[in-house]
Amino acid sequence: MTAESAAQRNLKESQILARKIDLLLDVMVTAEGRPYEFQDIQSALAEQGVKLSRTRWHHIKTGDTTVRQPREVIAALAEFFDVNPAYLLHADGPVPERIQHELELLAAMRRAKVKEFATRTLAEVDNKTLDAIAALLDDSAKY
Repeated sequence: MTAESAAQRNLKESQILARKIDLLLDVMVTAEGRPYEFQDIQSALAEQGVKLSRTRWHHIKTGDTTVRQPREVIAALAEFFDVNPAYLLHADGPVPERIQHELELLAAMRRAKVKEFATRTLAEVDNKTLDAIAALLDDSAKY
């Protein structure tokens, strides 16, 4: 393998990892219902015997390729988020079922907020037009 192809692979893996971590942070919440913060993740990884510095976390979140992430960090993050480690590094493949359900719920909540906003904003619009807008929003769920 050439140095260039190794660098390209590292870039791709780093970018995929950053996107997947962002996605998981968007849909996963603590038992209290709040988004996970760095300290939550750092503590959980420490319980697994894996040290996660704020600098390494920054490299992971930004997709920085200057530092290749150790496999034990990837494995610990996968365990924390309850996903397969391969999911974090590969663009293709199925989204874990639990994550897919969370994404669908999030999308439904966003559509509901848009409907509520449209109803308030378009209060003087006739019912036929409001029904057409609602149908468009419902149809967008398919995409």
